[in-house]
Amino acid sequence: MRKAYGEALLELGRENEKVVALEADLGKSTMSNMFGAEFPQRYFQMGIAEANMISAAAGLALSGHIAFASTFAVFASGRPYDQIRSSVAIARLNVKICGSSAGLSDFGDGKTHQSVDDIAIMRVLPNMKVLSPTDYYETKKMVKAMAELDGPCYIRVNRNDVPVVTSEDEPFEFGKVRCMRDGADVVLFATGYMVYQSLEAAKLLEAEGISARVINVSTIKPLDTQGIQAAAKGMKGAVTVEEASVIGGLGSAVCEALAEGPAESRVRVLRVGIMDCFGTSAQKYDELLTEYRLTPEDIAAKAKEAIA
Repeated sequence: MRKAYGEALLELGRENEKVVALEADLGKSTMSNMFGAEFPQRYFQMGIAEANMISAAAGLALSGHIAFASTFAVFASGRPYDQIRSSVAIARLNVKICGSSAGLSDFGDGKTHQSVDDIAIMRVLPNMKVLSPTDYYETKKMVKAMAELDGPCYIRVNRNDVPVVTSEDEPFEFGKVRCMRDGADVVLFATGYMVYQSLEAAKLLEAEGISARVINVSTIKPLDTQGIQAAAKGMKGAVTVEEASVIGGLGSAVCEALAEGPAESRVRVLRVGIMDCFGTSAQKYDELLTEYRLTPEDIAAKAKEAIA
């Protein structure tokens, strides 16, 4: 996903001279340095000063530019929150924020570098659009779409190599959920890398005679409320799956959508995600997914509990 972000940003720079990029000393990791290598006059290395970076991005947006500001997700959402709120969201400026190494994907650096709360932080901001791609192709399409969308956007990107589950030719529809696999018993609402994990969980459930529908919720805000309600209709239960805190994240958003929907869409919802705690360090990414119960086996178990 990081490579897709860097490539899309570079392509946007070639297509539109109004596109500029800002970085908080992590360009080699976020891959924004690909843009900087070709367009040094439009690339601003701000150092470890995220608040200043967002303020500068706001200024560039006010002068007619499309400003992409990137750093680790935990720093992109937390450190400059006041600047994002006051200078970007209130003014509805054309600032696009990339939170790289999102969730637990920065496994080696531990809880200080793992963003379990970024979805909740960004989702609560009025005027902010929140995106969570599932693989390389969807990331690249999202970044291109962000440049076309008016106003502030936030995208969270996984640090590690992840399987591709979408098609290169399939168009990205902003604000719409997508059914990745149909089913009749339980619906799995997933975002980010957890879409792949949920597809694997659906295979495990199928072996036990349980039919699971898997929905990719890549636009978390604005949420496709009608799409969520339609996907839950007729199901025996639902599970939300996210590599983020279940408090204020996708789980909360789906529960709100279903609670406000028609009676036939109101099903029991259980949540898979970070359960009101911080992350920790590990030798491998998979170790954290196991520790925090984000594996296909964990998702399948929760699905069986939802329909019991």
